[in-house]
Amino acid sequence: MTLQQEIVGNAMQMAIVNLHPGQTVYCEAGKFLFKTTNVTMETRLGGSGGGQSQGGGGGMGGMLRQAMGTAMQVGQRMLAGESLAFQYFSAQGGEGTVGFAGVLPGEMRALELNGTRAWFAEKDAFVAAESTVEFGIAFQGGRTGMSGGEGFILEKFTGHGTVIIAGAGNFIDLNPADFGGRIEVDTGCVVAFEEGIQYGVQRVGGLNRQGLMNAVFGGEGLSLATLEGNGRVILQSLTIESLANALKKAQGGDKQGPTGGLFSTHTG
Repeated sequence: MTLQQEIVGNAMQMAIVNLHPGQTVYCEAGKFLFKTTNVTMETRLGGSGGGQSQGGGGGMGGMLRQAMGTAMQVGQRMLAGESLAFQYFSAQGGEGTVGFAGVLPGEMRALELNGTRAWFAEKDAFVAAESTVEFGIAFQGGRTGMSGGEGFILEKFTGHGTVIIAGAGNFIDLNPADFGGRIEVDTGCVVAFEEGIQYGVQRVGGLNRQGLMNAVFGGEGLSLATLEGNGRVILQSLTIESLANALKKAQGGDKQGPTGGLFSTHTG
């Protein structure tokens, strides 16, 4: 059964989810807003999605395998800097309503998974999903990830059902195939992309005068994200770094002056 949800609001959107009896939706800790009284809430560590409800076999061996799996998931999420817990919501005795929101002013988007393609999203983009959607962590390759900032750790969604993500500012949907097969963007602007899109990082310019000018004064640092292939890509108009720098400047704490780039004092 398709998850009934509506995204409302403007500057900071919310997702209002209508649960039928037997339906379960889960969110990352801190994304829950409200619920009706007939909706139960349970907090769990580690696993997410359909795998959480499976016992992993009977007896002591099954319990041990389940405990080890949960420990590995918790450890992976700790390394990724993600929340260790999920909150699960189920309607009892009739339909129920649950509200969720992101943590930054911006848009939300509901993605429908049909089991054929996974979706990847930036860290912290996840808001909520049906229990039939599996949430995982994907680590980009060392060289690409380390130079890509936000691209080092990605959230991965597989299975069937609805997953709701959030970002900062406004969203724009692109397909690199419509632009010659490749686009280059600020690493902080990537919100999510379909499986099949190749994500990478490239240096801004060469090691010459113009390359150094781009890096030092251009506001982009040394790297740009590259997205190649044929599939959906979602970008955001506001990056967390630019928001943090704007707040610092408003508070009189911005020391970067007019240069940006490598002179930025943002420490992530």
